[in-house]
Amino acid sequence: MTTSYPPATVRADERTPAVLAHLSAIIAMVVSAGWLSFVGPLLVWLVYRHRSDFVRRSAAGAFNFNLWAWLLSVLGWICAITVIAFPVAVVLWVVAAVMTVVCHVLGAVRASNGVLYTYPKQVRILH
Repeated sequence: MTTSYPPATVRADERTPAVLAHLSAIIAMVVSAGWLSFVGPLLVWLVYRHRSDFVRRSAAGAFNFNLWAWLLSVLGWICAITVIAFPVAVVLWVVAAVMTVVCHVLGAVRASNGVLYTYPKQVRILH
């Protein structure tokens, strides 16, 4: 028998940093050409990890997803080195960029509604 509990309510002051954790990755991705997109979520996680479980989990998910996207980009660069696999590299870069933008926007929208977003792919480093 499983018991389901109603979700904990998320305060408004927790939603803003959670949204920032998701959107900071997109901003950093644009500014750094994708290489430092994990910095924003990491900073939010470092500041809020002991203050709010919702913000901690949102920032950790955004960070872990960015590591996955970063590894996909690195794999693309490895493919680009070999000229024959360059089309594969382009596909990997496009997939990483599109998934990063779409997933972070979805995460920000869910966080603004007080709902925790679970990213489809993650390299679980932060919890």
